[in-house]
Amino acid sequence: MAQLFFKYGAMNCGKSLEILKVHHNYSEQKKHVLLFTPAIDTRDEVGFVSSRIGIKKEAITIFEHTDLFEIVRNQDKTISCVLIDEVQFTKKEHVLQMTRIVDELNIPVMGFGLKNDFQNELFEGSQYMLLYADKIEEMKTICSFCEKKAIMALRVDENKKPVRDGDQIQIGGNDAYYSVCRKHHKNPPL
Repeated sequence: MAQLFFKYGAMNCGKSLEILKVHHNYSEQKKHVLLFTPAIDTRDEVGFVSSRIGIKKEAITIFEHTDLFEIVRNQDKTISCVLIDEVQFTKKEHVLQMTRIVDELNIPVMGFGLKNDFQNELFEGSQYMLLYADKIEEMKTICSFCEKKAIMALRVDENKKPVRDGDQIQIGGNDAYYSVCRKHHKNPPL
C-alpha cells in the first residue's frame, strides 16, 4: 500500500544525501524512480539534487504550474517511487497532486525538506505535507553553537549578523544560514 512520506529536518541534517541514497537503492534493484526538485533551488544548478558531500543527480524540475500527477501518470514504464527534494518550496497544489499519485496510482511519494523558515514560520509545501502525509519523520542534526538538537534556521547577512526580517525564501547554504536550537535562534553567540 503506497503512502505519502514527509521527511523533514533542519539544514545540514542530510536530507539531500538521504534522498539520493533512496534513489540509489531503488535504481540498484532496477526499479524506476522519478526524482523531482523545485526550480527555485538554484544553489548548485537548476534541475539537480546535490548533497554537501558532493553527490549529485539530475532531477525533473518543478515549476509553479508543473502537474506532478500527470508527469507520473504519463510515464511509459512502471514507477516504483517518487522522490521530491526541497519539498518545502512546493505549493499546496503540488502536495495535493502527490496525494493523487499515492491514492490513485498506488505509488509511494517521499518528500524531503525543511519544516520552518528563518522566522520559524511554516513553508507552504511543509504545511500541507504535515497535513496530508501518512508518515512524518524528523531527521536530526545538532545546533551550530551547542550540543542541542537543531530545530530552526538562523539567517545571517554577509557580516554574519542575524537577519530577522525579509522574504521567506532566500536560497543559500552555510554562507547564509546556521542550523540552531531554539535558545541560539533567539540569542546566537555571533
